[in-house]
Amino acid sequence: MSKPRVLMQMWKPYREFLIQQHRFYVNEASTRLMSQFDNINADADKAAEAWLERRSEFFDPDRDDEGSIYEEAESVAIEFYRQLDEMREQTRLSIVAGMFHEWEKSLKKWIVDELRRWGLGPQTIGAVWWADFPKIIELLVSLGWPVQGQSYLAVLNQCRCVVNVYKHGDGKSLAELKRDFPKYLIDPIDTKFGLPATEIEWLNHSHLQVTEAQVQEFSNAITEFWNGIPENLYENGGGELPAWFMRAVEQDLKASDG
Repeated sequence: MSKPRVLMQMWKPYREFLIQQHRFYVNEASTRLMSQFDNINADADKAAEAWLERRSEFFDPDRDDEGSIYEEAESVAIEFYRQLDEMREQTRLSIVAGMFHEWEKSLKKWIVDELRRWGLGPQTIGAVWWADFPKIIELLVSLGWPVQGQSYLAVLNQCRCVVNVYKHGDGKSLAELKRDFPKYLIDPIDTKFGLPATEIEWLNHSHLQVTEAQVQEFSNAITEFWNGIPENLYENGGGELPAWFMRAVEQDLKASDG
């Protein structure tokens, strides 16, 4: 009995390269980007001091109230801190977005590189590049990798939803986030001042937030995903190939026959 044909391969050195590349991105992003926000309290104080220094040039003891000036300086520090804090959150979200998109592009590149070994044409290659997250997972399952039950896939799905809300704002992904993953929508007024929680329906994309622990969870899920891909995926190892994929294959076959 002949052995089943290998359809796709994950070469061990390539797997290690993908994981190393991912870890480099995460580590360097933390070192070079997030570390800039380690001392924002001190940065806010410096901003207030600089404002006071500029204001002192125009100080008039007969007209100005010194206490009011220091209150204004404190307001400057608070506002400077608020803007830096917001920038820190946006930077962290941009790191997550970059991490997810690099993983998604690397995954699709691996798939299309393997597909080219089948002799498939541009329609099929293009269909993979255009496919969204659920379709790509559907294809991998049909090729014999039962990844759908893995916990790291659920984490990657959360990451996908967070990234879509960060990228597009209010819309379908925000509705999905509210329904399935509301922990990523944080109202800072509730958390900082202990007020009653804002109803979820009133939250929007501006309340999107991830913690360092959640970034690490996303990162670990990507590493686990790469480690989870079988070394070989065999012909007839899964189920029927997805309809969207087969339509593209048929278009390529017709083009080659023509």
